[in-house]
Amino acid sequence: MRQDDRDPFDEALRRAREAAYRPGEFVEQESFMGAGEIRALAEQAGVGPGVSVLDLCCGVAGPGRFIARELGCTYVGVDASESAVGIARERAGGLPCRFEVGQVPPLPDGTFDVVLLLETMLAFPEKQTLFDAVAHALPAGGRFAFTVEEGEPLTPAEQRSMPDADTVWLAPLPELRDLLAYSGFVVRRQEDLSSSHRATAEALTAAYEADGDEIASQIGRRALDELLAAHRLWSDWLASGRVRKLALVAERQ
Repeated sequence: MRQDDRDPFDEALRRAREAAYRPGEFVEQESFMGAGEIRALAEQAGVGPGVSVLDLCCGVAGPGRFIARELGCTYVGVDASESAVGIARERAGGLPCRFEVGQVPPLPDGTFDVVLLLETMLAFPEKQTLFDAVAHALPAGGRFAFTVEEGEPLTPAEQRSMPDADTVWLAPLPELRDLLAYSGFVVRRQEDLSSSHRATAEALTAAYEADGDEIASQIGRRALDELLAAHRLWSDWLASGRVRKLALVAERQ
């Protein structure tokens, strides 16, 4: 079963995800970020009332709906998964949100004050193309807020051990900064989230294992085993320093 079909995964993993996060930290995110980290990054990027936000690879848009509700921005989410966007639309209620189905890049038409990319940077092999597209969607002074898994590219052995390794494109921080600068960005804020995300990866692994039989009955044993294998690798890599998890805010010049 493919994770692009979000409905069964959303239903199967919800109970475990709710158990893994501290009270108030689960907002239907599909990642290691807690609600406090999501809000802090959005605030650092200047998200607030009257600010227009474009959220790339939003998934079911738990974080997007959270910041729209908490910070009063206007919000557009885009994701390639039609089922994920369907869930996001259904749960948005009366929030000032709209959603589009589409690959990124290209980006939706229009100019936005802030572009978000949470927990999905590693899926882009061509990061320069992405950064150029984001710069085109922002005015001078617009902010690009994102998280990134920073480190050297996977070795062949690491690729063999990581499920869906064709979606895991690490890059070292100096290279990322050079690419951002080439697209006209200056990094204004940087925070290391490695420790908290390692703890979350471990908590999610334990919760998925505890609820494993029920999860496997909905998404299949192979999908569960791959999910557990990936979470264990991220936990090990974050603990050892093989990968760092960073949150950055870059301003378009």
